Amino acid sequence: PLSLPDTGEWQPVTLCIASSTSRKILVTGYLDDCTCDVETIDAFNNYKLFPRLNELLESDYFRYYKVNLKKPCPFWNDSSHCGIRDCAVKPCPSNEVPDGIRSGSYKYSEEANNLAEECEEAERLGAVDGSLSEETLEAVLRWTRHDDSSDSFCEVDDIHSPDAEYVDLLLNPERYTGYKGPDAWKIWNSIYEENCFKPQTVKRPLASGRGDDEGRTFYNWLKGVCVEKRAFYRLVSGLHASINIHLSARYLLQDTWSEKKWGPNVTEFQQRFDEVLTRGEGPRRLKNLYFLYLIELRALSKALPFFERPGFQLYTGNKIQDAEIKNLLLEILHLAKSFPLHFDENSFFAGNQKEAAKLKEEFRLHFKNISKIMDCVGCFKCRLWGKLQTQGLGTALKILFSENLIEKIPESGPSYGFQLTRQEIVALFNAFGRISTSVKELENFRNILQNM
Repeated sequence: PLSLPDTGEWQPVTLCIASSTSRKILVTGYLDDCTCDVETIDAFNNYKLFPRLNELLESDYFRYYKVNLKKPCPFWNDSSHCGIRDCAVKPCPSNEVPDGIRSGSYKYSEEANNLAEECEEAERLGAVDGSLSEETLEAVLRWTRHDDSSDSFCEVDDIHSPDAEYVDLLLNPERYTGYKGPDAWKIWNSIYEENCFKPQTVKRPLASGRGDDEGRTFYNWLKGVCVEKRAFYRLVSGLHASINIHLSARYLLQDTWSEKKWGPNVTEFQQRFDEVLTRGEGPRRLKNLYFLYLIELRALSKALPFFERPGFQLYTGNKIQDAEIKNLLLEILHLAKSFPLHFDENSFFAGNQKEAAKLKEEFRLHFKNISKIMDCVGCFKCRLWGKLQTQGLGTALKILFSENLIEKIPESGPSYGFQLTRQEIVALFNAFGRISTSVKELENFRNILQNM
């Protein structure tokens, strides 16, 4: 009963559904397009990685994220915003953000901050050519090229904009806000219908006008497309599933003048994932969540050489804490690398080089378009977490498709060929933290349902 919304109404039908289908909404076995199984991921995540990752994300470096929530929607004219109080985001006063983050939030280490500051000081004095060494000039030029490069999978906020503000992610958690209905549907419909390589004639399961074939036309189409386009859809579906799990797991159960109570809502969870209620879609969505987990886990393991260089720092200005957090980060990355059944990304963009390059660019631009759609979300808290999670997944894709550059990173000195900004690093780990939390929450729902 505690998992139901506090409406004061008896809901016998819902309880009957819960007891009769609790086993069916759980997924087991192998995932499509890879050799990994659900059980291996559950054991690895819930008992090894999840506790360490949570500790990392509570640190100062990872809890503060700079974001512009005031950017207008680039696709349709809609100035309406959610008026529900739980949709609001509370930004941080600048004096609460550590000095090291505020002074150089767009670079990834003290080394890069110093280079940028040296360049800015030289420009101020009008002595760029004479006062900077050739090495420093080249480093700054490469940073500029990186900031404007075409390897990004996301539309990145200008963090120097007056509208960009720091947000404490721990004080603005992702949870149910009440944002739903036509506005929320419009966001996801735009993502699926216009950005997932799907022809308009093929209807998504449960979408309006899908017909009576129980999604067979859609899945026949999906099975027939190339592995890259199939993976793209599954990543989007997995992200959608993860967000829905968070909303179900942190649902507003009680709202009185004296207190608010948040917790798991089994009814909400079943409406989104129950095999019968979703006509078989729920288990597919959950399997796509696990597929997304594998992709982001693989990216973390691939990024290890970038993070374990001696010159790399998680720079906040607190040297002792920064060193401790870097050690914890490296422990997590080595743990990620030890996972026994990693996804093999070498199947992506193989074959004819020209066609593969064209497909990769389409893949990148489609995902970049999705990141732009996040500025159309009317709920500010949903917009915050949507922007962060799409940037995190975009960063993971950037890592996977930059393997040759990562392999060439020198053990010491700046990494010119491959770079990650602080924004990308914070988004990468927090986005994976959301996916990891979703997998853990599935275990919680499984236990609740088995006890009902």
